[in-house]
Amino acid sequence: MKDHTEIGAAVPRRRSRLLRAIGYGVLRVFGWRIDVCMPNEPKLVVIAAPHTSNWDFVFGMATILALDLDLHWFAKHSLFSGIWGRPLRAIGGIPIDRSAPGGVVRQTAQAFENKNQLIIGLAPEGTRARVAQWKRGFYHLAMSAQVPVLIAWIDYRTKTVGADLVFRPTGDWDADMQPVFARYRRVGARKPENFATG
Repeated sequence: MKDHTEIGAAVPRRRSRLLRAIGYGVLRVFGWRIDVCMPNEPKLVVIAAPHTSNWDFVFGMATILALDLDLHWFAKHSLFSGIWGRPLRAIGGIPIDRSAPGGVVRQTAQAFENKNQLIIGLAPEGTRARVAQWKRGFYHLAMSAQVPVLIAWIDYRTKTVGADLVFRPTGDWDADMQPVFARYRRVGARKPENFATG
């Protein structure tokens, strides 16, 4: 199957042919495809799941590069030490100290207010291990910044990275997340035993 992409003109892009070639190259080598429909929004919070394997980062990042998206993402600060710090920052990485909850949401909401275009990507599971409940930071961030949330997924059954559902948080977590969890239940995780919605 061929790739399918729809990306609105307002979505921030990197404009790098080299990074696009690298991203598409990685996906082609492993036999993956893209099925992404992004709204015409200059500011977005993107959540990505399932996150059960380090391979999720590889295929997710390859897709971001292939689509030429100027997307920023958070990761634990220890990943940015040594030789990996500079290249990870160059492809949108932002180190965070998870021992300081709440501050990241406030700072990122302020960044949304100060910028004309900004996409922040988050993995709401927060870890590759199975979790009983998702972290709600992305939800609070989108509420605070008044920006929509785009649902992105990595499906190992079909070898597809996609995004196709958008919502604006209303403050009612249960009602807002019901269709989100329903969408993710149709996705095949690399390690299904580690993936839970809720």
